[in-house]
Amino acid sequence: MQIDKKRFEKMFPQLAKELNTGESRIPINSIRSDIQAGEKARTSKFVNYTPDIIDFLRRCDNKKQAKEIINYMEKRGEISRQHAQRIRKQLKDKGVRSFGPKKEEDYYLKRML
Repeated sequence: MQIDKKRFEKMFPQLAKELNTGESRIPINSIRSDIQAGEKARTSKFVNYTPDIIDFLRRCDNKKQAKEIINYMEKRGEISRQHAQRIRKQLKDKGVRSFGPKKEEDYYLKRML
């Protein structure tokens, strides 16, 4: 199927932009014809990775959300009382972004590619 450039840009403006600017490129590191071999060799950056309290705090938008997470994890015994107190102090003194930049939706999925 043949289509001229202007018509393509009109029909698919975002795709045309990505193609023209090189944004949203996904590198292809290898090609495998065997499915099992491909699955076995794929990147496993976050395999067996368990997010910790800092990972959860980095998803918060404000101090109120962060306090809820700290309280919840302390109540469940996932962090000690002392650790919770240190985190609360840091939150109060330095704010929620002191734990790192905000982790957006699909953070881990985007980094696996």
